[in-house]
Amino acid sequence: MTRTVADAAVLLSAMAGSDARDTATRPADQKKADYTRFLNRDGLKGKRIGVVRAQIASHSDSVAAVIEAQLAVLKAQGATLIDVDDVPNASKYGDSELTVLLYELKADMAAYLAEYGPTAPIKTLADVIAFNEKHRAQTMPFFGQEHFFNAQAKGGLDSQEYLDALANNHRYSRAEGLDQVLQQHQLDALVAPTGGPAWLTDLINGDASGASFTSPAAVAGYPHITVPCGAVQGLPIGLSFVGTAWSEGPLIAMAYAYEQASKQRH
Repeated sequence: MTRTVADAAVLLSAMAGSDARDTATRPADQKKADYTRFLNRDGLKGKRIGVVRAQIASHSDSVAAVIEAQLAVLKAQGATLIDVDDVPNASKYGDSELTVLLYELKADMAAYLAEYGPTAPIKTLADVIAFNEKHRAQTMPFFGQEHFFNAQAKGGLDSQEYLDALANNHRYSRAEGLDQVLQQHQLDALVAPTGGPAWLTDLINGDASGASFTSPAAVAGYPHITVPCGAVQGLPIGLSFVGTAWSEGPLIAMAYAYEQASKQRH
């Protein structure tokens, strides 16, 4: 089930703050806010929004047509649209993004199981792998667990490979990525299609997900809101709003104003 922007604002307000178990959230107590106060129908007025043209071009003409129609809605609500080619340096953290994921999957799986299933016989990622292999016919009738195997081969979060990969991610997704393009064009946010239409499950060739605008914000740890913006052959398309660190409030205002004006949710 998808949530409206208003629902998301209420949920974020309840969740806002630092988590003692997550060092990445340490500054959050100083930044938390009541995000419902940003639910403003005029939230797009006077905003400078970068349209990531390379992301639109990477999709089909049908998806591009949906997005172009919705860009007109942003302009009608008072936003100034500035075309940008792409988020710089996004290609420089493709490998290191996966490296960080694998290391953290192994470490966080053990931490999760220790806290939420302390008496369970499954305590580590290695245990999960062994269970899946023993019950392969039930748990993996179509696909394997390659990512689990690759994660299990990694060391701890003090490994130099992990620390170097994390630093690379932060460098190229933040200062030399999203922040660079936002500052260069004096933008309040970026917009692009979140992804293409949903695809059929292919048991032979695997996923065919196509282009996506989810990685830059995810790798940076920056806010990203996706709002329904139309459909292709009955399959929904999302419009992504991405901002810099701690810009959740203004981003909610922009996404809410768009949602209320576009009325594309079904």
